[in-house]
Amino acid sequence: MTSVFKALSDPTRRQVLQMLKAGPMGAGALADSFAVSKPTMSAHFSVLIAADLIEAEKSGRTIIYRLKMSVLEEALMGFAAAFGLQLSSETPTTTAPGQTKEKS
Repeated sequence: MTSVFKALSDPTRRQVLQMLKAGPMGAGALADSFAVSKPTMSAHFSVLIAADLIEAEKSGRTIIYRLKMSVLEEALMGFAAAFGLQLSSETPTTTAPGQTKEKS
């Protein structure tokens, strides 16, 4: 779990995870979204892979990254449980910013 929280400690890596939540993306497209060098982005990708939060698939000369959401959910739920918090894996339905729809 330490590697997951190390990976999550950096705002660039958190933003990469948010971008990958929408679907798989190529390394170049991800790197172009940040004002840092490609080697720096490569280092960020390595940290995320080491934490098992993303996976990489090489397709020709392109590397495609995918989010491993189950690993992230498991780590966050484990962290919450360590502090006696009980979280549901159920996602609330949002009706408006800041408001949650009641279930019937």
